[in-house]
Amino acid sequence: MTIKIGILDQSIVFPGQTPAEALASTVKLAQFAESNGFERFWVSEHHDSAGMAGSSPEVLISHLLAHTKSIRIGSGGVMLQHYSPYKVAENFNLLASLAPGRVELGIGRAPGGLPRSTKALQKNIEGAPSLAQKLVELEHFLAGTSGEGQPIEGLQAHPLPVQPADIHLLGTSVSSAELAAERGYPYAFALFINNDPEQAKKAFETYRDKFNVERGGKPKTILALSVIAADTDEEAAELAGSFKSVRVKLASGKTVNVGSLEQAAEFAKQAGETYTAEVRDAEITKGTKEIVRKRLLELKEHYGVDELIFTTIIPDFEKRIRSFQLLKEALTELPVEQV
Repeated sequence: MTIKIGILDQSIVFPGQTPAEALASTVKLAQFAESNGFERFWVSEHHDSAGMAGSSPEVLISHLLAHTKSIRIGSGGVMLQHYSPYKVAENFNLLASLAPGRVELGIGRAPGGLPRSTKALQKNIEGAPSLAQKLVELEHFLAGTSGEGQPIEGLQAHPLPVQPADIHLLGTSVSSAELAAERGYPYAFALFINNDPEQAKKAFETYRDKFNVERGGKPKTILALSVIAADTDEEAAELAGSFKSVRVKLASGKTVNVGSLEQAAEFAKQAGETYTAEVRDAEITKGTKEIVRKRLLELKEHYGVDELIFTTIIPDFEKRIRSFQLLKEALTELPVEQV
């Protein structure tokens, strides 16, 4: 028996690479995930970042669907706060019509970039509805139904697929867990972004306690985390390097996670606010196959999650592939009591 696992790829443009090369690696990684039995492959959304090539998950998803045959492909996630739910529904209804049963729509709450990109994405938008309101609209458009929450009577997001994309909510807080529970969505907590174990534990507990069974049937939980597996502990430690996570708190009370103190200062500058920053070691599960297996099983039990999805920051593509190979081996054919 195996644990369901997936890959979240950020299409990182490593030093010496072009964006085209980074995206080509994403395609190869998706094909590897499919041929090695991973459950899903998600791509992220980042804006105004030379280090990330994936600014449009919908476009990248369509390319990945065309270059794979069976694996579920999705967004991790579309930043719905920036967009019209109608247009997002059109995009994903088209994808779901092209690849029935293979498309997942992960919705993220973070801005996906610094304040200036948010300003550009939301230009000329005043009085925008809340994320919760947009999610209600999105559901109607994806399913082709009418009722409360539909802003324009009779409007539909064609083409209407036989099987609409499955909505997942991604988050790093209790509030995101509450929203996922209310709407009856599967919920993924990004531990690689917010590595506060107490916050993660509380988020999952809140999600399960408040889950709306009338909408979603039963809760489904996914833990998203950064993992590096290698043939030796020394190699894993070298590959992991000294990555940091910086939690920024603006004077307005808004919080965001970035990768460095420089990014924290730039975020606050663009937001026009004073800030405080807390630097933490990045949460990376690392080591040999055996060590990684033990830690992943501990995390799965501690948070009580159903599935795991992995991201990794390894510049060398062959070593990245090797890491995922070892991860798959580590979690395949486990004794029943460990799954």
